[in-house]
Amino acid sequence: MSPRVNPQRSVFLGFLTVILAGTLLLLLPISHLQPSAHRIIDNLFTAVSATCVTGLSTVDTPKYWSTTGLVIIMLLIQVGGLGVMTLATAIGASIQRNHMTLNAKLKTSAEVRGNGLFNMRKAVLRIIKISLMFEAAGALIMSLRFYFGYGMSLGDALWHGVFHAVSAFNNAGFALYSDNLMSFTDDPVILLTISLLIICGGLGFPVLMQLRKYGAHRHFWNMGTKLVLYGTAILLVVGTVGVAVIEWNNPATLGPMNVWEKLLNAFAQSVSTRTAGFNNLNMGALHPSTLMFIDLLMFIGGGPAGTAGGIKITTFGVLFFILLTEMRGDGAVNIFGKRLSRSVHREAITVVLLSAALIFASVFVLQLLTNFTSDQIVFEVVSAFATVGLSTGITPVMPDAGKIILIILMVVGRVGPVTAAAAFAFRRKAVYYEFPKERPIIG
Repeated sequence: MSPRVNPQRSVFLGFLTVILAGTLLLLLPISHLQPSAHRIIDNLFTAVSATCVTGLSTVDTPKYWSTTGLVIIMLLIQVGGLGVMTLATAIGASIQRNHMTLNAKLKTSAEVRGNGLFNMRKAVLRIIKISLMFEAAGALIMSLRFYFGYGMSLGDALWHGVFHAVSAFNNAGFALYSDNLMSFTDDPVILLTISLLIICGGLGFPVLMQLRKYGAHRHFWNMGTKLVLYGTAILLVVGTVGVAVIEWNNPATLGPMNVWEKLLNAFAQSVSTRTAGFNNLNMGALHPSTLMFIDLLMFIGGGPAGTAGGIKITTFGVLFFILLTEMRGDGAVNIFGKRLSRSVHREAITVVLLSAALIFASVFVLQLLTNFTSDQIVFEVVSAFATVGLSTGITPVMPDAGKIILIILMVVGRVGPVTAAAAFAFRRKAVYYEFPKERPIIG
């Protein structure tokens, strides 16, 4: 008898395989502008950051990598954003004339957090189609802007447009400029195009497919779609207002800008903060209160089963409604006219507790290994775990042990803490009995 399939382990090992392949490709001399100056840890860190669509970097991206290296990074971002099992399923289904094995369905379902297996092939093809459609639209707009607005040659404009469209929709945060997007603070075309791509990618593929099918007919949306869309709208407003209010007079960030530019850049940074990692403001110059505020936004993240990181808006929303229910003294958790399954309570609590434990342990170890301030370390750790990629500037000067910790955080954050834990968990035989109930005092 063949061993039981562990879909979570397959997803985890699939990402590790792509990371290893990416590292080996980035180690090639043609991937570097100065082949003699590269270090293995920096190649590994970049491969992980790209595959996990994070954007954290230990090197100056445009000055360290050759065009070949940048193409490899872009491909890793695309593979990581779509999902290793998703791509493998699409390729396998094509080779086998649209036939999908049960194992392939299980693995893909685990990766995209699917609830069913019957239409998995169709869902995979839709995911790829939606991704390419958004990336193509974003690349076209930005390429035209680079060509007509910045005097780039047609080839350079297309390259910059395609790279940033792929990076934005997949919420990766890699840019072809040493200051990321800080040179575009007065360019609404670039900032708003990238912001829109980030938002669409961060909603998650299930939400995008529901919007594609039902449009604005809200009564057809399921609970998850409503949580993501309403939560995203609220967090975008809260994030924009929060960044604007705190940084309004900061001479190193929003202070020198006019009112329109302040609002534009506060919005763009708020969008990027929750999962993408582009920075149009100087992260190292932000007020400590802004860093703490951004920590919370990064921890929440975007929608599930997409390119976003964090604990996901649905998890945060579920916990909010559980809290509201307990405070009201109601018997069941009801969300948008539907009763929440009790198993989801445990899942949400598990995700938050595992995430908080991992972040706490990482911050504790990094405080022992480095001399950075606590707010810097917390920011970097949450950014890595939430696969955001924003940095206060300490990642490049981290000791190698610190970089390895960030690598682990990015991998676990990308596949999900529950998936990572389940990948190598020891499974017991099913238990066919229950113990008697007892109720300890809580609080």
